[in-house]
Amino acid sequence: MSWPRDASVAFILATILLDALGIGVMLPVLPRLVSTFLGSDLGAASTFYGAFVAAYSAMQLLFAPILGGLSDRLGRRPVILISLLGAAINYALLAVAPGLGWLFVGRVIAGITGASFSAAGAYIADITPPERRAQSFGLLGAATGIGFILGPALGGLLGDVHVRLPFVVAAGLNLVNFFYGLLMLPESLPRERRRPFCLRRTNPLVSLARLGRRPIVLGLAGALACVHMAQQILQSVWALFTEARFGWQSLNIGVSLAVAGLGMALVQGGLMPFMTARFGVRRAFLFGLALGAASLVGFGLADSGLAMYVLLLPSALGGMAAPAAQALISSEVEPSEQGELQGSLATLASLAAVAGPLVGGGLFARFAPAVAKPCIPGAPFFAAACFNAAGLLLALWLFARRPLAAAR
Repeated sequence: MSWPRDASVAFILATILLDALGIGVMLPVLPRLVSTFLGSDLGAASTFYGAFVAAYSAMQLLFAPILGGLSDRLGRRPVILISLLGAAINYALLAVAPGLGWLFVGRVIAGITGASFSAAGAYIADITPPERRAQSFGLLGAATGIGFILGPALGGLLGDVHVRLPFVVAAGLNLVNFFYGLLMLPESLPRERRRPFCLRRTNPLVSLARLGRRPIVLGLAGALACVHMAQQILQSVWALFTEARFGWQSLNIGVSLAVAGLGMALVQGGLMPFMTARFGVRRAFLFGLALGAASLVGFGLADSGLAMYVLLLPSALGGMAAPAAQALISSEVEPSEQGELQGSLATLASLAAVAGPLVGGGLFARFAPAVAKPCIPGAPFFAAACFNAAGLLLALWLFARRPLAAAR
């Protein structure tokens, strides 16, 4: 059965949106679900929650290149469909998990199946002519952004009804998409274009060594890693902090995360081009780092929920740092090396996604409880601000030493 290409693109976009929505759904309710197995002890829950988030990211880091390689060998369709079925099983498992061990298994399965974005991106490249690929990949980014905006709001709304209801709904959505794709999605990769699977090509850490070939690229990548670490710490403790400090429930947490996602999308999609055209990429990078550090300190010191919402504005403006850093780094690399560079930066972001939740959850568990000495509930935010400040200092040092290609 043939299927119009536009419909195939719509199916892939729905798959990517569901991946992002699934991550967003977790944020307001998973910490609370974890705490139900620990006597509602948020301090203890933060350690387990950080480990769960890190496990998810680690599985994505390991399996994204593996699933991409398998899609080159077996075709895109089976990899995408198996990933959708695995995601549905994961959410169903979270909905009925009787203990922390089963929750951990669910997050591992989610990380593996969530790595299907590599096969989804390859599918888009297969069916889209070169002159339209930029538009199609832009739609993938938009689908991801919409998922991250809708996911927390949906998770917060449903979580106020029952803490496990968001997982039931997510399982149902993925299952419906699976059956729809099973019946309608054609294979995009002909047999004559497939290649053997090579395990050596799937090592995600090998690409990081290539960043060191240019010191300026290595330095900027280090600053970008600081940005990623700060963002991952912020995300990993937001729900825990706001519940412990202000008594926020799932709905309030979900709405705040949706507002943060919307602000980030507006800044990066609308304000970012103006800022770089008006002030240059380097200043946008420094501006984003400074505002990000300031907003993180503010989050750590906030004494009301209203203050948290007010601080979402400078936090969103701080989101300019990551795309500005990527632009600066790409300007230092030849066109023929851009694909390799982006793979290395993606690995860097994945490593931060593993380490950040462990750092944030560990600091919250150590300093947030009322019996802690000293008791510093905002400690994770202060640590995140230190990462942003370190990135700012490194960037200033690099800019002082050598004018970059983008500046010239």
